[in-house]
Formats: sequence, structure tokens, C-alpha cells
Amino acid sequence: MEKATEQSSSGLPKTYVKGFHDDDAVRRMKYSALGNTGIEVSALGFGASPFDGGYNQTVTDEDCTRSLRAALTSGINYIDTAPWYGRSEEVLGKALKGIPREAYYIATKVGRYKTDITKMFDFSAEKILSGFDESLRKLGLDYVDVIQVHDLEFAPNPEKILSEALPAVRAIQESGRARFIGITGYPVKELKNIYLRSTVKIDSILSYCHLCLNDSSLLEHVPFMEEKGVALINASPLSMGLLTPRGPPTWHPAPDELREAAAEAVLYCQKQGVDLPKLAMSFTLSQESIPVTLVGMSSVSEVERNLSVLHQELTAKEKEVQEYIIKNIFGPVDMKSWENREVAKYWKKLKATLGEGK
Repeated sequence: MEKATEQSSSGLPKTYVKGFHDDDAVRRMKYSALGNTGIEVSALGFGASPFDGGYNQTVTDEDCTRSLRAALTSGINYIDTAPWYGRSEEVLGKALKGIPREAYYIATKVGRYKTDITKMFDFSAEKILSGFDESLRKLGLDYVDVIQVHDLEFAPNPEKILSEALPAVRAIQESGRARFIGITGYPVKELKNIYLRSTVKIDSILSYCHLCLNDSSLLEHVPFMEEKGVALINASPLSMGLLTPRGPPTWHPAPDELREAAAEAVLYCQKQGVDLPKLAMSFTLSQESIPVTLVGMSSVSEVERNLSVLHQELTAKEKEVQEYIIKNIFGPVDMKSWENREVAKYWKKLKATLGEGK
């Protein structure tokens, strides 16, 4: 039995707005049910984290506005942001002006805020409520479609999430300022554990870097998500820059063995005359069991490139290179991910900063 979704009688998504959208582009876009929420989302989602100029990129507010409009008019209808992404919510709020509210679904987050290690996370109800008010102000919106507890594995204990953070976002939902509740983080098993223990209904689970050329373990969790009717949102098909010629940023938590394998994949692609990011994007976007994959975009050229990968099949040569990389370069790597590395580093640095453990 198919899930009921917000779809118009014309077969176009509920987010279609005549006169705003490119009709042909919207009809070409693939839409899927987002769990049991009843809404349909585009296979490619708009990640607004680069609006703050992350990954050492220089972007202007005008670039961001143009990229957002290009994405939405082309049929992308799911936007993701967070207070943690610096100016992202503020810039996004400006970019959304003049765009019909019914043309998109938008998600933001609570719980992770500042780069200052002592103010980075705050899962208290007080901060969640005040922080969300600030998010709505910056976005210029009365409500968001999804409110998510951000990177919950960094909480001091699961009970903080279960007894305080989730009830706080439930209160926001009951106020009508958020339609659905989600949780995000890197370790999927921990996200599933919170989902199973929560007395607050959780509608979506977002994880990142687990559906890439180097690590496709997210697919192992699809049967669970489908059985429970929870939406599975994927992010970062380029593994936070790991699968790019430029390489990962200095802060990237990947272990050395994985970094070396990624560098080998870059060189192999260069020798073969093939674009590694294209192979990585295609691999992720071709997974039909995932309703939406979030990709950070801040320029029209990035939007167009990602849409091209979504709509076009790889050549025989590209498929061959892709398969070789998965099997022969990343296949032998023992540590394909970095579970617990960031959390351990965070707590060690926080305790040192606070002078604990001396």
C-alpha cells in the first residue's frame, strides 16, 4: 500500500506553484514520500550550510540567493539549515523573500550552536526554545516543516535528549511552529536507540557520510526505517570533502587509512580522465531507497551540476571506474568511517578547557 503524500491531482508535487516553477524541470524531478509525514520530497535536497562560506569557500549573499532560486524553480523542494552553520539561517531568510512559502519544505535544527567549545552544544529546554525563536526570526518564517535535534551523540547522556530536548521540540510542534520532529547525528545505531526509547514521536532521522563511495552502511538501516515509517534523510555524498580533488578540510575526522585511500581514488580518477565528485554524487543519488539526499550548494553552477548528475546516467567508462574505486580502493580499508572519534575529541577538549581532570 502506498503512503499518502501531499501531491496535487495533476501528478505534480504539492509544492508546485504555477508561474514560479519550471514545469518541465519539476516533471523531470523524482519525488518520494518522506517516511509517514505525508509529504513528498525531491531526491536532491538543498543544503544551506555553505551559505556561511564553509569549506574555505568565498560566497556572497547574492550567490546564495541565485542558487536557492535556481534549485527551487528546478523542482528541488527540501531545504536544510541550522544555527550551527553560522550565517546560514540569516542569509537563507533573505534569499527566501519573494519565494512562495508553499514552494518548499524547510528544516532547521536545535542543540548545536557556537564554535566556542564551551558553548557549542546546549540541549536544555530553555536554550532550545529561545534558540528556535531566533531561528524563525532569522528565517523570516512563522513555522518550519521539520525541527531536528542536532548531533545528539554529543549530549552528556541519552537521558538529556529523551527527557529534555525532545519534549522541548514537542512543545514547539504543539505550538504550531514546526510540523514534524527529527533527530540528526553521525552514528545511526545511536539515533535508532533514541528513536526506540523516545516517548515523543520522531518523524525523521538524518545521518551523513554513511552513503558514500567509501561507506554505504546507511543502506543496512533502510529496512528498519521502512518498518517504522520513519523518514531517512541522507547528507554529504562527498563525505565532507573527502571525495574531492581538493581533499578534506584540516578538521576532517577521517582516520589516516581512509584519507590515504581517498587520495588514491583522486589520483586514479585523474589518470582515467574521470571526475571523482561526479562518481560519488551519482552513487548516492542512484539509491532509490533514500527519499532525499542533502547536498550543500551556494552557486547556480553547483545546482546545475548536481541536477545534471541526478538526471544523467554515468558512461560505461565512469561506471567501470566507480566500481573499481568501491571494490579495490575503499574495499580493503578497515576503518571506512570515524564513529566516536569526534565525540571523544570534543569531550577531551571541553574538559581541558574547563580545567577538569587535573
